[in-house]
Formats: sequence, structure tokens, C-alpha cells
Amino acid sequence: MRDVEDLLAERGIVVSYESIRRWIVYFEPMIAADLCKRRPKPHTSWHPDEVYLKIDGRMIYLWRAVDAEGEILDVLVQSKRDKQAALKLMRKLLKRYGRFQLPGPPLRKQRT
Repeated sequence: MRDVEDLLAERGIVVSYESIRRWIVYFEPMIAADLCKRRPKPHTSWHPDEVYLKIDGRMIYLWRAVDAEGEILDVLVQSKRDKQAALKLMRKLLKRYGRFQLPGPPLRKQRT
């Protein structure tokens, strides 16, 4: 915030860092919502990825969901590698992105 205050002062605008902090508190939710809307939808195919890491002296699993274009959709850190951890990641993804639409023409009913 003080960096922004200095940048504005260089341009002749005198603003306190407290005013800048209030602007951030006020405008941040609107900017975040706008960025979420503009974010492109993930590719229709994706896969889970897991890595075994040592963090703070403990071995943990880092689960990631990566789409076909290499974009990371979500991350989950767990101490266990089991079915429940994988299901938790899947639930988070489905809650955030919903069901994915498959590419291609719509299905037609066949006459019998």
C-alpha cells in the first residue's frame, strides 16, 4: 500500500496509505468477482496428479487436478493417500466447475 502511495506521489497525487487500504477493502470483492467471471472454462478432459512432499518435516500428499491444456484447476493437501482424499478433490472440483459439457454435436433421439 505504501508503494502505491509513493507511485501516486510521483505523479503529484497526495493520498495516504490508509485511504488506499480502504479502497482495497471496498473494491477487492468486485474485482475478484469480475476476474472469476472472465476466467476461461477448463478443458473438458482433465486428470488428477499427486506428489509426495516433505513440508515442515512431515511427508504429505499434494493432489492437483490438471486439465488437458496444463491449467491447474484445484489443489488439495492431505496426509493420507486413500479413496477419501481423491473423493474430496473430486467433490471440490464438481462443486466449483459443475459438470463438464462434452464437445461435439448434441445427441439425437433415434426413431424406433
